[in-house]
Amino acid sequence: MNEEDEVQFVTKHKTSSYTGLPLRYMSGLDLSANNLTGLIPYELGMLASLMHLLNLSRNQLTGSIPNTFSNLTQLESLDLSHNNLSGEIPSALNGLHFLAVFTVAYNNLSGRIPDTKQFVTFDERSYEENPLLCGPPLKKRCNNVYVDGHPSPSATKPDGKWYTVDLVVFFPSFFVAFFMFFLGPVAFLYFNP
Repeated sequence: MNEEDEVQFVTKHKTSSYTGLPLRYMSGLDLSANNLTGLIPYELGMLASLMHLLNLSRNQLTGSIPNTFSNLTQLESLDLSHNNLSGEIPSALNGLHFLAVFTVAYNNLSGRIPDTKQFVTFDERSYEENPLLCGPPLKKRCNNVYVDGHPSPSATKPDGKWYTVDLVVFFPSFFVAFFMFFLGPVAFLYFNP
């Protein structure tokens, strides 16, 4: 690279031009709109010292967001929007303290958005069109809260119950059980003195 070479680097929703020595310290990977398919390689998380920007948007990537992305501690911009990603946003990403731009919009992510100060500062557009995501900054509240794989007592129902009773099934099964365990022995004793 020559001292006169100019490179435009897009990060934090702005374009900056660099020439000369500062260019040696800028790094990023933009693979957006390349029709990439399959899982996001977990090895991308091993590029910790090299990565300031990672853009994998507008592809056909599937699977979950790799936990190894938590190793990208210098990351300032992460765009995973417009893919087919599923699963939860890893809470391990809380360690990305320099992350100023984050978007996972237009995926199939689910669960609660990590509620650390960092993730609630990104606006709703960062998470839009993920119908199963909930929690701030989205208006959709997380109703089904699971603790150790079981619904919490105050989960979603207005009355605080985590269960529902299907009355169409309850009454017939109640009467059958009542007949068998109470009236059955009475009938047996009546017919067999």
